[in-house]
Amino acid sequence: MPLNEHGLTELISLLQKKDITPLEIATDLLSAVNDKDKVLHAYLEVYGDELLDVAGRITRDGSFCEKPLCGVPIAVKDNICVEGKKTTCGSRILEDYESPYHATAIEKLIASGAIISGKTNLDEFAMGSSTENSAFGPTRNPWDLERAPGGSSGGSAAAVAAGIAPAALGSDTGGSIRQPAGFCGVVGMKPTYGTVSRYGLVAFASSFDQIGPIAKSVEDCALVLSVITGGDRKDATSTHSLTRDFTRSLEKGLEGLTVGIPKDFLKKNMDAEVEQNFDELLNLLRSHNVPIMDVSLPHSGYAVACYYIIANAEASANLARYDGVRYGYRAAEYDTLDDMYARTRGEGFGEEVQRRILLGTYVLSAGYYDAYYLKAQMVRSLIIRDFESAFEACDLLMMPTSPTPAFKLGEKVADPLLMYLSDIFTVPANLAGLPAISIPSGLSGGGLPLGIQLIGPPCKDETVLAAAYGLEREIGFDRKPNVRS
Repeated sequence: MPLNEHGLTELISLLQKKDITPLEIATDLLSAVNDKDKVLHAYLEVYGDELLDVAGRITRDGSFCEKPLCGVPIAVKDNICVEGKKTTCGSRILEDYESPYHATAIEKLIASGAIISGKTNLDEFAMGSSTENSAFGPTRNPWDLERAPGGSSGGSAAAVAAGIAPAALGSDTGGSIRQPAGFCGVVGMKPTYGTVSRYGLVAFASSFDQIGPIAKSVEDCALVLSVITGGDRKDATSTHSLTRDFTRSLEKGLEGLTVGIPKDFLKKNMDAEVEQNFDELLNLLRSHNVPIMDVSLPHSGYAVACYYIIANAEASANLARYDGVRYGYRAAEYDTLDDMYARTRGEGFGEEVQRRILLGTYVLSAGYYDAYYLKAQMVRSLIIRDFESAFEACDLLMMPTSPTPAFKLGEKVADPLLMYLSDIFTVPANLAGLPAISIPSGLSGGGLPLGIQLIGPPCKDETVLAAAYGLEREIGFDRKPNVRS
């Protein structure tokens, strides 16, 4: 098996045995990128020379077994800052912006021995569910090049699925790690809000955004998450806890856990293939004597509307800084200062970002704040209480990651509401700040990956990972896409 097809923990095991070197991993990875990414467009920028230089230096030093990530490459979504490298957020308005500092998560990766392999494609400012909103062109799904990889972390998920990154960082605001992981047949974890520092993550919606890992297995995700967690004085919303080793408790699996199923919420929103796959998983759990119970999430039907009011309001405020004055793109021709602002933002932002800024500004405006924004915050509180009540009766919730398999590129672009509904099963966890993970659960009749999602109470990330690890072993999903250039 080529090295690029191995997962993170497999590579680390081979490195520790001295069977391979970091330079061999880097060389093999770049060969795969050159072969596959011409058709996928998962990367916006590959740090090829630096990857080889750093991997070569670590190989010559012979000290690559002393750190947890041991000289392995990690790809990074291009809304996470890497010092001296472009951070475009998939937008023309930041096309030439170079970050002057590392995000805290990047500092932690590098300190752990990882090598940043490059920046991956995304929906502009992480606003989208298909990676079609990138100003630099869409990413394609490795399982079917005519289909979307999901979004907004579609580049990261496609890179991992195609074997051109053993693991990657993404960000999850309303499902942007889990939904593409589900579409691409890999594992994606959104930690409890505050578990990973947001310092250096370009803000979309600050009360939702969270960095997390995308990888080939639950164990790989647990390893990356163990490295990047911990409190950070640069992020007031980060939980000031010590870094936790999420790999230690994986073997507990599903033992002693009760799984809740929000049937009323699910039945209205699944397509037939997703429902069939979900029922098969329920039968699998029952065959292993895992207790299953029905729970109620009565307000989750309002989650998408609630999310798109609050998130867009926060985006309106966060993206006000891109005005052509301080950094980023500035229109070449304008008459007045106001004209410069208008032209810069009109030319620099794409259609979806402009739509969300307008909606966000509208719901915050005089006369509409109480009717929309304030009411949405009240609904958010009700959704949080629904989860609290559910977790009094069970340890975890299980539901599909997405209501459908991966859809075709261009299929939903003309209908924003239809696109937004792709996140109907992922958004509730973001509204409540809960840990949630997507793992592959099988294939559709058309050979496309399906994902299953586990959601846990706040700060129970270890429980979510352990349960996912146990379920992953029972499912035994081992299929890989065949990408042809």
